[in-house]
Amino acid sequence: MDFRPVLNSKKITLGIVLSVFSLFVSVKASALQEKKAAEPATETKEEGKFDPTETIMEHISDSHYFHIGGKLAMPLPVILYTDKGLEVFMSSVFEEGEKIYEGKYHKYALIHDKIKAVTGEDKTEDTTAKVFDLSITKNVASMLLSMVILLLVFLSVASTYKKRTGKAPKGLQSFLEPIILFVRDDIALPNIGYKYARFMPLLLTVFFFILINNLIGLVPFFPGGSNLTGNIAVTMVLSVITLLVVNLNGNKHYWAHIFVPSTVPVWLWPLWWVVELLGIFSKPFALMIRLFANITAGHIIVLALISLIFVFKSAYVSLVSVPFVVFMDVLELLVAGLQAFIFTLLTALFIGSAIEEHHH
Repeated sequence: MDFRPVLNSKKITLGIVLSVFSLFVSVKASALQEKKAAEPATETKEEGKFDPTETIMEHISDSHYFHIGGKLAMPLPVILYTDKGLEVFMSSVFEEGEKIYEGKYHKYALIHDKIKAVTGEDKTEDTTAKVFDLSITKNVASMLLSMVILLLVFLSVASTYKKRTGKAPKGLQSFLEPIILFVRDDIALPNIGYKYARFMPLLLTVFFFILINNLIGLVPFFPGGSNLTGNIAVTMVLSVITLLVVNLNGNKHYWAHIFVPSTVPVWLWPLWWVVELLGIFSKPFALMIRLFANITAGHIIVLALISLIFVFKSAYVSLVSVPFVVFMDVLELLVAGLQAFIFTLLTALFIGSAIEEHHH
């Protein structure tokens, strides 16, 4: 079977690079999510009480460190574009927010895991300084890692298909072929039709990008327990890509159904336009919220169950907590694949509705 239309390495590589670049810009432009909902009270720190909110928010939010466990953390590169020039250094200079770093152009402090220009030792924000944070944060590093994995996997499999045309699959090719066939035969073909081949690079990229990042997010220390697909900025960019692909490929029948519906009375057209235009944006919005909410909720539930052991300070609680955590982790493995499938399926469905021919 010829998979060349499905695994065109140039198209897939371009799709991956464009997607990752768009995600990188969005993650930094939208400032992501804050690391903590609020600073723990002084009383809590002094008494050494366990704060589950801080722990959970630290895991699901972005950070300038890879937190491995306890006070062990790996610093990441800080790249700041200021009104006076570019500054590059490691986040270790802040000692996780304890110190102020005096850079070449400004003084900087790490406040709620956001880098701010400050004027004094009391961390008063310098409102006159313009600082754009382009740092390699935990989520960005995770995204770059998934990009490398995708490139290695897709280019390797595409090369193998070209070399072994007409032969039985082998190695990584034999492992991924059922998944590729599933995306093609159960997602693309039924929903898009005979024009499916031109959209396969996009669908494969979206499916594997979401799947790989969902699985990475399930491993606590790889890398640093990132929560990329649980970040609404990332899911927003994926949804915007779907929005653009659907509407830029919409044919005359698609737009005629929106603006000149033949089965609707003319006097109802203004109301019809409002409903249809809202539908154009509500579809990708639903994709964005669904992926973000499901992945984030799973992480919060698992961490909340583990936190019960430390909140009650009892080993007996673990007899109930740990089995539920194991059950939730297994369920999260299912959700990781299911959310990648649903996002890709709905993307194919929206594309199919935009390019389908008019039926009398």
